[in-house]
Amino acid sequence: MKFNRILLSATLIVVALVVQVSVLARLQLPGAVPDLVLLTVVGLALVYGPVSGSLVGFSAGLLADLAPPADHAAGRYALVLCVIGYLVGLARPENGRLTSAAGPMAVVVVAAVGSTLLYAGVGALVGDTAARHVGLGSLLFTAAVYDLLLAPFTVPLIMALARRAENDPLADAGGGNGADVASGWLSSGTGLRIGTQRGGLRVKTARSRASRAGRIKGVKRL
Repeated sequence: MKFNRILLSATLIVVALVVQVSVLARLQLPGAVPDLVLLTVVGLALVYGPVSGSLVGFSAGLLADLAPPADHAAGRYALVLCVIGYLVGLARPENGRLTSAAGPMAVVVVAAVGSTLLYAGVGALVGDTAARHVGLGSLLFTAAVYDLLLAPFTVPLIMALARRAENDPLADAGGGNGADVASGWLSSGTGLRIGTQRGGLRVKTARSRASRAGRIKGVKRL
């Protein structure tokens, strides 16, 4: 992952986790809890794609596993968000931009339901039967509703921040080709590369010098 992706993802995940633990978890809503960390992973995965989305999901889930008052085995939520981040990243459009809000909202519902099912499934494998006592159906419904209500206020903002970070002039715009970052930024919007511009300036300078020399010779002959 690029440095700007890591920095932005880490910042958003920490902020989301703090809000999750200190505010949303204390609302005492019936059923599930609005999952701001999941929405952060969804927003980033929709911009970064499946590989980066899985890495962001694993990091966010592991941090949530270790943050108090977590009462489950470490790595459980990391596995869930890693899978969710990868699958959501597959829904990323080729150009990185979404044409309507229906797509992200559908992704949020699927992610909320899928993460709840995966979390309950992993819990069943390790002997955690808390979901059976609460009611899996109630958890699925409330998780989808809460995350869907919270998504319009979070997912578009997260995606906008991620896209802006991707267009950062300090980002590696050249990828593996080793292109000059500053050159790519300065030449954006013109369709010209800095090397071409420099060559053009040199040609113009040479022509101006030649014309000046011709004028001076003409004056001397007179």
